[in-house]
Amino acid sequence: MSEQTEHKERGVVIVGAGMAGVQTAVALREQGFAGPLTLLGAEPHQPYDRPPLSKAVLLGKAEDSAFDVDFEGLGIELRLGTEVTGLRAADRELDTEAGPVPYEVLVLATGAEPLTLPGTEGVPGVHLLRTLDDAARLRPVLAAAPSTVVVGAGWIGAEFATAAREAGCAVTVVEAADRVLAGALPAEVAEPMARWYEAAGAGLITGAKVAGIEEGRVLLADGRALPAGAVVVGIGARPATGWLAGTGVELGPDGSVTADAYLRTSLPGVYAVGDCASFPSGRYGKRLLVHHWDNALQGPRTVAANILADAGVDAGAGEPARVYDPVPYFWSEQFGRFVQYAGHHGGADTLLWRGDPAGPAWSVCWLRGGALVAVLAVGRPRDVAQGRRLIETAVPLDPAKVTDPATPLKSASA
Repeated sequence: MSEQTEHKERGVVIVGAGMAGVQTAVALREQGFAGPLTLLGAEPHQPYDRPPLSKAVLLGKAEDSAFDVDFEGLGIELRLGTEVTGLRAADRELDTEAGPVPYEVLVLATGAEPLTLPGTEGVPGVHLLRTLDDAARLRPVLAAAPSTVVVGAGWIGAEFATAAREAGCAVTVVEAADRVLAGALPAEVAEPMARWYEAAGAGLITGAKVAGIEEGRVLLADGRALPAGAVVVGIGARPATGWLAGTGVELGPDGSVTADAYLRTSLPGVYAVGDCASFPSGRYGKRLLVHHWDNALQGPRTVAANILADAGVDAGAGEPARVYDPVPYFWSEQFGRFVQYAGHHGGADTLLWRGDPAGPAWSVCWLRGGALVAVLAVGRPRDVAQGRRLIETAVPLDPAKVTDPATPLKSASA
């Protein structure tokens, strides 16, 4: 029996039917995998894209955001409403409420789950926004335009506040840190973004811890009580990997699956991709955990190629296993602005501005050793498109050219 024939008899099982899981299944078929392929999704809905949940779906401009994928035509067995509860590596089996699911190759693509505020479970009027069901519950609430309190001034908090203002709600955003985007950006970069809240008619309270939430109001640690017909908690997310404890899959301190440069885990035949997995970046010299859409789109192509390479089946060109070392990228739409970010600015030694942060369009570039490592752009998409290529090539840049917003970034080499 040839290696290819033997391989075709093996089954690949993917846990998680979000972007990373769906794209892994599609990439395996596109790259020539012809064996059994099963996709397990915990939710009952057809697999869907998440970014529209805080925008079009939430505001009633779209019913859902289902992926346009012909699972049946691709020979992908889709099992929805199937929550995986355990992994027995020695038997190469997964445990589910519907019974065991055997695998030959396993891909972990379980994504992330939102952090909750302790003591708020079951309190009427408190919402998270992560799933299609969350958006469905919130849509009629927003339509009634109650006074709304958003807990957390990160990316998701700003996006929800934007949607709530568009729906006509009075909005107050409460942030425990002393500034917006405290975990994501330096203070000087986040400062002009904080002004967007007031301009959009949203209240912003920083340095304020939530002491408790009761029906109809949010209690702050300093004694203030904010009226709240609805409360949305957007304080971050963690990898959805609790079910992997004790299975032999190595997890990091942040709960992420510790994948190697090829997106393999510590168990043979088990891979991890997307929001649930961290990976070592040679470009940045550290392990990265990227909770953004683009990572869930790019990683699957690599993991699919490596599944085939590790099994001795080429992806068509006889390529060896591929290292996964992307330039991270994400975008956010908030308060009428399109914000994009590429790279990783931790470890940068120089910060340069392009344009006036008080204006409608500006960028920030981070350099290390004279080369670009990250760029944040507000209303300047070309800076990000060109910046990503410059980060990949690591060419030295001329700071004077970088700081001139009229000079294209691609022309800023030293």
